[in-house]
Amino acid sequence: MVEVERVENLAKSGIKSIPKEYIRPKEELESINDVFQEEKKEVGPQVPTMDLQNIESEDETIREKCIEELKKASMDWGVMHLVNHGVPFDLMERVKRAGEEFFGLPVEEKENGQLEWEDYFFHLVYPEDKRDLSLWPKTPSDYIEATSEYAKCLRLLATKVFKALSVGLGLEPDRLEKEVGGLEELLLQKKINYYPKCPQPELALGVEAHTDVSALTFILHNMVPGLQLFYEGKWVIAKCVPDSIVMHIGDTLEILSNGKFKSILHRGLVNKEKVRISWAVFCEPPKDKIVLKPLPEMVSAETPAKFPPRTFAQHIEHKLFRRNEQEELVPETKD
Repeated sequence: MVEVERVENLAKSGIKSIPKEYIRPKEELESINDVFQEEKKEVGPQVPTMDLQNIESEDETIREKCIEELKKASMDWGVMHLVNHGVPFDLMERVKRAGEEFFGLPVEEKENGQLEWEDYFFHLVYPEDKRDLSLWPKTPSDYIEATSEYAKCLRLLATKVFKALSVGLGLEPDRLEKEVGGLEELLLQKKINYYPKCPQPELALGVEAHTDVSALTFILHNMVPGLQLFYEGKWVIAKCVPDSIVMHIGDTLEILSNGKFKSILHRGLVNKEKVRISWAVFCEPPKDKIVLKPLPEMVSAETPAKFPPRTFAQHIEHKLFRRNEQEELVPETKD
């Protein structure tokens, strides 16, 4: 299903204040600050940058050092900027350009929906035999080709990351990828988020606080800050790193690792000066074919299983149920 939200219409209407249904609760407003000022801060924790150049090095010592750094970032933060990731920069630019052109189309060529200060477009991009190209934009003309090539590159990158994280946990290299569906069943879902300029950014959120349900999430952006992570009890803005891909560890890997890897709470801020666009690709296991639970090797008398067995679909339902029940901004206790 294609979904495109129409916050853009509000932003272009010239309103000076946002409708009350977009205003966040008081407890959230206390932590919403100017994204550009936040990005300039040099003190405090910073989202790590992970260089993948040596992730498959033939030199065992160099390779192991890279894997150890990836493991540490996945356990401590659960999010990082990837550099030397192997995805061609010109392809990344084509993907961005196609997405920007799509959101520049007249409203009639897109569809409607929800109540955060963002518009979005969502569709499955891999495996190729599971795609429905009838849902993909025909305009701009390069959208299908650029997105298809990018999906293939991300699928290769996901395999590299799964292998390294498996080894980091002391497992066989192909273990985590098998556990999330392997080449045939792991789904790559693409979501383009479009955050228009907001006349009152101090009152709104582009995306409310959440953790990703995926195994991995890969994100491109247009170098406008907005991603914020809840780290050690405080909201931390992610700085923009040129030519990088932001990678999140999702709930799926947190469950399989029995909490060793971290699925971090995060949200999206907006601003009144610049449009922000991000291109997220979620690597997800099949909804009902696999039961997600901590791997036996991750469970012991000292570290019992932290998560009950659930299919991916059941995990999503559980999160939605808890969200509807609680509706409060605190990091979930993932049970």
